[in-house]
Amino acid sequence: MSAHDDAALLIQIAQWSTQLGLQDATKTLWSEGFDPETSTIDDDAVATVLAFGETVGTLTSRGLIDTDLILDWLWMAGLWRQVAPAALKARARFGVPELYENFEALAAQQT
Repeated sequence: MSAHDDAALLIQIAQWSTQLGLQDATKTLWSEGFDPETSTIDDDAVATVLAFGETVGTLTSRGLIDTDLILDWLWMAGLWRQVAPAALKARARFGVPELYENFEALAAQQT
């Protein structure tokens, strides 16, 4: 994929994130009262960030958008840190160890 195509897809992802309500969700995750350890996937903000992160993680893992471009734009490691406890609980609850693995893998690439 060309850099131009990656840029166009990044803009589409940014637009989708707005439709999804990612900005409000991240405000919740960064708020003083948010506790990652007690959060679950039933929390709207957590569910929104997990859906967004897994989608972007899947796109990067399949080579459909440049990973470096995404990691320049988004703090995936920070987002994952806030929702990881809920994701890990969901994996155990549903018995699906692969749940949100693309988000986790993308976040792990960010230093």
